Amino acid sequence: MTTSNNQFGISEVLEKLGLTAENNGSSTGLNSFSNGKIIESYSPVDGKLIATVKTSTKEDYQKVMATAEEAFKSWRLVPAPKRGELVRQIGEELRNKKEYLGKLVSYEMGKSLQEGLGEVQEMIDICDFAVGLSRQLYGLTMHSERPMHRMYEQWHPYGIVGIISAFNFPVAVWSWNTMLAWVCGDVCIWKPSSKTPLCGIACQNIIAGVFKKNNIPEGVCNLVTGNECGDLINTDPRIPLVSFTGSTRIGRHVSKTVAERFGNTILELGGNNAIIVSEHADINMVLVGAVFGAVGTAGQRCTSTRRLIVHESVYDKTIDVLQKAYAQLKIGNPLDAENHVGPLIDKGAVQDYLNAIEKAKSEGGKIIVEGGVLEGAGYESGCYVKPCIIEGKNSFEIIQAETFAPILYVMKYKEIEEAIAMQNDVPQGLSSSIFTNNMREMELFLSHAGSDCGIANVNIGTSGAEIGGAFGGEKETGGGRESGSDAWKAYMRRQTNTINYGTQLPLAQGIKFDF
Repeated sequence: MTTSNNQFGISEVLEKLGLTAENNGSSTGLNSFSNGKIIESYSPVDGKLIATVKTSTKEDYQKVMATAEEAFKSWRLVPAPKRGELVRQIGEELRNKKEYLGKLVSYEMGKSLQEGLGEVQEMIDICDFAVGLSRQLYGLTMHSERPMHRMYEQWHPYGIVGIISAFNFPVAVWSWNTMLAWVCGDVCIWKPSSKTPLCGIACQNIIAGVFKKNNIPEGVCNLVTGNECGDLINTDPRIPLVSFTGSTRIGRHVSKTVAERFGNTILELGGNNAIIVSEHADINMVLVGAVFGAVGTAGQRCTSTRRLIVHESVYDKTIDVLQKAYAQLKIGNPLDAENHVGPLIDKGAVQDYLNAIEKAKSEGGKIIVEGGVLEGAGYESGCYVKPCIIEGKNSFEIIQAETFAPILYVMKYKEIEEAIAMQNDVPQGLSSSIFTNNMREMELFLSHAGSDCGIANVNIGTSGAEIGGAFGGEKETGGGRESGSDAWKAYMRRQTNTINYGTQLPLAQGIKFDF
């Protein structure tokens, strides 16, 4: 890897994160070399080259897998609380490196510095969660129908867990998977997004330091770079579980490929998230939830608010406060705390944004807040766009799709049942929200007849999940669950055990087999 950018204190950040030496990130060590192709990591903040990274070759991948297979044999025998202690130390090291890693996330991905720091805080939080979890990997005890028999279930680690993550959360989602997998006794192989490879290598360096201090052998934490390695992970029968975060389109391919070899998947795919604004809503609260949900991370969160479904009696008032709020948004360098909105990840994303606006217009959409690409001083990367609001109908083809950009579609409803039906009437099912002070509406929204999403909120927005709850969605979002609650069970295999401590061998269901 070579680095070349000195602006915004990035040179110091790279040095503190161990990103100044040759390193392709394909193993736990810091002295790995590869003959792979070059990935050039450009910052969407200023369009400048941050670094070049060599991708992992097939040969690199095979070496990593061999190391991981060997490491699993010993790692699975380490008591879970001892594995938790290592995760605790990782959390402490992340606290020490929070400022630097958060800044790298902001600069390489383009989200605001506050969001970059928040993403590292998510990593710290999941470490804390996983430490406690390491003493709570519970099974159940069941009563047997046969005398002098005991039945129970226990959970065993799967083995090697493959993690393929997306650019928009270049470190947090990896940590959700990895920290849980580690306390469960699995080892991990991670392929970060090729749009944010430096964040992945930085994490690898942090982990390597903790593991080296504790004499943990190579192979527990592994990283490979380059899109080719994604397919290698998906088709590899040595990897019983693949966690994939990305688009629905690629998720279909991952699901099919892994299923064909009878592997397991955790899929976190597209979102098309809506906020219902009731006539009983507190508009000031709606303003905060809707604006952050729509423009935070420049609309590049899977939980970003895409649709605002507003009761007709408060529609004009809601539009008015949104227009005023959007007029005050500051767009620019995300490392500047004064700015609300940073850039899109690259020019391809900008083109998708422009195409979506034109498509909405062609379907009859009415522009409420004008969009467009920003040019001039401070916008040299060509990746800065204006957050846009478009009035439309839920049935529009473009509204049924997910566009990773700050475009908010607004529409009216009359009855709460109609609003819930509109919220559910999209292929995706990740996050949803209602703003209301009416208890009936709250409970209806959360009932069996309510939101069909994996996340349903009341009086908060669609974006900004806490790690304590299981994260994921239904329908084309993939059905996977990560992070809190009992999501740990996805990283382990269940085993039912029956022990006969008597002197006879009765058969289940009263079957007689005498001879």
